[in-house]
Amino acid sequence: MQNVNQARRTLIKATGLAAAGGASLAQAATAPDPWLEAEAIVKRLSRRPSFRKQDFPITKFGAKTCQLMKVKAWISHDNQETIATAAPNSPDCYQAIASAIKACHAAGGGRVLIPAGNWYCAGPIVLLSNVNVHLEKGAHIYFSNKPEDYAKYGDFDCGRNGKLVISRWQSNDCLNFSPMVYAYGQDNIALTGDDWTSILNGQGGVPFSAEGDCWWTWKGRNRTLNPASQANTPGYKEGKISQRDPNPLNPKSLAEVAPNLTEEERLLIQGEGQRWRADEQYLPALSEAGVPTAKRVFGLGHYLRPPMIQFISCTNVLMEGYQVMHTPFWQHHPVHCRNVVIRKVHANSAGPNSDGFDPEACDQVLVEGCTFDTGDDCIAIKAGKDLDTQYGPSQNIVIQDCIMQSGHGAVTLGSEMAGGIQNVYAQNLLFENIHWKTDPLNTAIRLKTNMNRGGYLRNFYVRNVKIPNGVQTTPSFYASLPGSPIASRTVATAAGAVVTFDCDYTPTADTVRTRPPMVDNVQISNITVGNVDSRGRQVSCFQAIVILGPVASDYNGPQPMPQVLPVTNVTISDCDFGTPVNAEQPFYLYNVKGLKLDRVRVGGKDYSTTLSA
Repeated sequence: MQNVNQARRTLIKATGLAAAGGASLAQAATAPDPWLEAEAIVKRLSRRPSFRKQDFPITKFGAKTCQLMKVKAWISHDNQETIATAAPNSPDCYQAIASAIKACHAAGGGRVLIPAGNWYCAGPIVLLSNVNVHLEKGAHIYFSNKPEDYAKYGDFDCGRNGKLVISRWQSNDCLNFSPMVYAYGQDNIALTGDDWTSILNGQGGVPFSAEGDCWWTWKGRNRTLNPASQANTPGYKEGKISQRDPNPLNPKSLAEVAPNLTEEERLLIQGEGQRWRADEQYLPALSEAGVPTAKRVFGLGHYLRPPMIQFISCTNVLMEGYQVMHTPFWQHHPVHCRNVVIRKVHANSAGPNSDGFDPEACDQVLVEGCTFDTGDDCIAIKAGKDLDTQYGPSQNIVIQDCIMQSGHGAVTLGSEMAGGIQNVYAQNLLFENIHWKTDPLNTAIRLKTNMNRGGYLRNFYVRNVKIPNGVQTTPSFYASLPGSPIASRTVATAAGAVVTFDCDYTPTADTVRTRPPMVDNVQISNITVGNVDSRGRQVSCFQAIVILGPVASDYNGPQPMPQVLPVTNVTISDCDFGTPVNAEQPFYLYNVKGLKLDRVRVGGKDYSTTLSA
């Protein structure tokens, strides 16, 4: 791995590299038994990191506990409750924690100890090499819910935007608010707890304004058509500016920040109207335009929420034994890290974009014994977006012995995967879906990409998964592009299927659609799906399998158009998908070649056949 200074220079200078992978890369060779490689990854990552046997209690550096008060806050997309938060004028332990970490690092490493009690922290916890930040049983950190507290301590003074950090937001590099827990270019770091009473609380639904705005309000309008739940955005009302609304601080033309673009290139990236000036569109536009990270400045005045825990360009990372809750954005987001273990963590946040664990462009990752109850994908493997693919693929990842409750997808790959995803192994999982009546798991095994996000998925193996309460039993949709052979509101790619491969994910969200994705060699076996009572019927899902391959008509780049390949070499075997609502059409296939079903039961009917469409 690069050291911190080299990595920092690389990131700041980078203007985006051409996407690696796709059909131009040789397909990775697969072993006769891929699970032997999974076993080797688990064995390699089971060796625990070593730290000096010295504790640095934060109380020795001046930290004091806080008093709590009750406040009405959002706890999910749709629900409010009266919950605890730090009382006004609570002592801030930010500086004490920072000083303890600095002293621990200077001494050669050890454990920074956060004792039992309630602690208020108005700034980020920034890990350094050879430091284990450990929360004792009953330690509860209430991070400030005020965005400005995460624009005070970063390495980059960006004037009115605040002091920001190098971050990555939905797989695009930028300077932005610091995550609540952050590390850049460090080695041998750990975030641990005694048990799930060791809590990191991002307070994403606690209002910070008189108008009731909280971190989650910045999400803006919901875009899924016909959602069964999660239909609202906490505190959001039409007319409020959010990440999805044109930000007047952003330039009126890309020519102001990317003068070297041709007029044709600029118009393609901007698309029609002013939507590209919304922060969530403006950042990808900067990537497509080749604008360096140093000029992609967000923070104050912008609406890109930081992830809760983000480690960038780190090696030998352990996250273990705590609970994280109410996070502003993604819960755990390691980027360009190697040797990453997350074990026995409760990822518990039901707000917008509360993905549980999103490893991005990481190599050698083990997810083990965790429980996910999330407002978005439980696990979503990422690998860059637009031209931000310099870190390469996500690869050599094992997911095992985990429990998934609510969320969009239980095990998801994408949607941001321009750098490629390969060699992923998921086994011995329980997708329990205990909230199936009110907030159901949308889909179980999920792939998301499109003609913008491109990339490749290959060598994905899943086995031994129990889904006793099925998945969402009603269909949810995305809008298709004009002229698409896929009519809007016709294919349940957003929710409703047990296995969903969506190579046309939210196509209207991306103005540049020039990179066809490639999906090859997926093996799924021993999936057992139970039925639940829905309006007097015993059903498990809306459909069993939805595989929507790349849609060539979405392409809007120069001719000749690159080859658009079908989804290939998918095998599903020894599975029982229960009884779909749509029993007449249990499978939906488009641009798929050679889907092999071997001893697959759907609605009491057995299938052993090969399908193409």
